[in-house]
Amino acid sequence: MDAKMRPQLNGIGLSRAGERVLRVLEDAGLEAWVVGGWVRDALRGDAGHDVDLCCSGSWQDSEAALRAAGIRVVESGIRFGGITAVEDGERIEVTTYRLDGFYTDGRHPEQVTRAERVEDDLARRDFTVNAMAWHPERGLLDLYDGAGDLARGLIRAVGDPRRRFEEDALRMLRAVRFACRLDFRIEEATAAALADCAPLLDRVARERVGIELEGILVTAHGGDALLHHPELMCAAIPELAACRGFDQCSPYHAYDVYEHIARVLTVAGELSRFRIDGGDPDQPPSPSLMWAALLHDIGKPATFTRDERGRGHFYGHPELSAKMARAIMRRLSVPGDVIRDACLLIRYHDRPMMAEREDLLRAMGLFSGEGLDTPRLMGELFDLKRADALGKAPSCFSYVEDIERMREMVRELLANREAYDLDSLDLRGRDLLDAGVKPGPRIGELLRRALEGAVTGAVPNRRADLIAYLDLT
Repeated sequence: MDAKMRPQLNGIGLSRAGERVLRVLEDAGLEAWVVGGWVRDALRGDAGHDVDLCCSGSWQDSEAALRAAGIRVVESGIRFGGITAVEDGERIEVTTYRLDGFYTDGRHPEQVTRAERVEDDLARRDFTVNAMAWHPERGLLDLYDGAGDLARGLIRAVGDPRRRFEEDALRMLRAVRFACRLDFRIEEATAAALADCAPLLDRVARERVGIELEGILVTAHGGDALLHHPELMCAAIPELAACRGFDQCSPYHAYDVYEHIARVLTVAGELSRFRIDGGDPDQPPSPSLMWAALLHDIGKPATFTRDERGRGHFYGHPELSAKMARAIMRRLSVPGDVIRDACLLIRYHDRPMMAEREDLLRAMGLFSGEGLDTPRLMGELFDLKRADALGKAPSCFSYVEDIERMREMVRELLANREAYDLDSLDLRGRDLLDAGVKPGPRIGELLRRALEGAVTGAVPNRRADLIAYLDLT
């Protein structure tokens, strides 16, 4: 059936696979509804979410009906009444109507009881915008005014928000992630419960906290999360608490450390997607850039000193911040390559740089090595430096012009194939062997001398010129 002829909600057509799975279940005498993110996003005019179904039958009933129709089934979540139907390569989650038992660990229900009605299933869900169901014939079932909250730009808990968060503490970060992703605000009572229940986040596995935090960061609205929900964000990363209200005592800073971090997060996320910087406005910002923006000054409180005039200084804070960031991100199970790249950005975010060829090549050398994407990392370094400048006092804003000049110069250096490390040097050990140099430590010494000559501009980065420069006779 053509997509335009398939059932639609708000002009968004249900996928062929989703419709077939729903029809198969109902042809077997079961009741089924489309629920969750697909309904929410369709009402917003967005077709980007996977299809989830809930069904009146047990997971065994649903599995039997689907297998009889030739649809492959994966028993993905049978403990909680769920299976996955795989149709035309699309994965459709099918979960039985259910009631959750007591949440003894603040994350998972001790037991799941099958419910008789879809209304009971919707009552256990987290937020009103996620507690709607839709059927091609029966239409929209919206018991908690989720559609109204979508129109109002509001994230609101279903029922008593404190109870929702006591049942599953991770819902607190999910509330913030949804608010950031959709650019919504959190309803007043729900926001108050977030602050009051923030300590409950200690019950949640750090890996799950890390996943939700990254989900918040890559929305490019992580700064809003810090400013509007500090209790929760400090519960997620306790090291942030020392930054709250920490006066930097500096004419270069108009904000305390915590608010400065929030502003850097906002600017880094928003401006990194500009096409003029090589970004894509349709793609989320880089995780390594966002983690670096969040943690770039995490070591400031521990390095604070005052001079004789009472002016604050933070000597060594980039190094300590990188060390602390590594420990924080490891605790949160952030992927290793993201940790590596973010810590490099943090380590060198405050390094003085000049719009001069040699200085920029040496900076590029700091961001080179096995597995490192030097052009991307240099772009992210400039994104972080720009955001850092714009998060300070207005007197620092003019530095942005220098940063953009350096960004353009780095692009030219890369385009001209200038050498900044041994990999970019147009000379290899084999070339030196062919030129008569004997194998041994001298090969490495000569390559490093050739690189130094290329970086300083003493010799062009061309093989013949480099060999001549080394004067191997």
